[in-house]
Amino acid sequence: VGIGVTLPVVPAPGTVASAGRPRTGRMIGITVALGGCFLAIRWGLRDASPLWFAALRAGVAAAALVAVAAVQRRPLPRSLREWGEIALLGLVNVSLVFAAMFLGVAGLATGTAAVLSNAQPLLILLPAWFLYGEKPSRRVVLAMLVGFTGLMIVAVPGGGGTGAMLALTAALAVTVGTLLVRRLHSSDVVVVSAVHLGIGAAALVVLALIWEGPADISWTPRFVAMLGYLGVIATAGATMAWFIEVQRASLASVTAWMLLVPVVGVVLGVLVLGERLTGWTAAGVLIVLASLVVV
Repeated sequence: VGIGVTLPVVPAPGTVASAGRPRTGRMIGITVALGGCFLAIRWGLRDASPLWFAALRAGVAAAALVAVAAVQRRPLPRSLREWGEIALLGLVNVSLVFAAMFLGVAGLATGTAAVLSNAQPLLILLPAWFLYGEKPSRRVVLAMLVGFTGLMIVAVPGGGGTGAMLALTAALAVTVGTLLVRRLHSSDVVVVSAVHLGIGAAALVVLALIWEGPADISWTPRFVAMLGYLGVIATAGATMAWFIEVQRASLASVTAWMLLVPVVGVVLGVLVLGERLTGWTAAGVLIVLASLVVV
């Protein structure tokens, strides 16, 4: 799908790297694909409500990966524990993340939503130390605090309020999901990606029915194109590539790349949507990037 996913190099079940560095080309592909999500969501929301759009995104991605897993005869999880952890991953990493992200984009500027939704690199350092022994240095901890400052600088002039809280909720849920993925290193990454997206999509359909009622979607060429991009490239491909890197490299080094996602989102918001880049937003983005360099 054009973001550096090569299926033959998927780690074999039962193996996980201890603290390697992520592959640069793959991580650039992931960050660019995810950075474009916020623009695609903004355009797609003209034709669909947030929760139904989120459910369709997850459903398309799940269908694509189920097809890959079936063609390649990928092994299914063997234990109830694995199925339970995958289900939990789907509810957190898909249902909660997508719902908060789509609703957050609806209430914030594109660039601001991109920044706040990708606070994961700053949120994961301490849990990674506690759960997996990846102890951060004092310099990295300081960078984490500086990065949080940058995020807050972006959030306040960007509107704050409910939209900002939803975007930060998405970041927190992604952090929890990333920690769960590390526990699933014995399962096939394609199957995990497909099943957790399918479970998340089903939960989103239920939530959309309760919150928004029956689906009211305008199937314009624009919406179909945005849904295709979000489902196949920015979700199916990016999720599988992300899971591979989370299982083979240190969590701090992998998630640090996510601080580039807001940069792509901010640039697209300015260049394509004509959003105004304020001095405060620019300063906050620079502070976040500085913390990335340190991490």
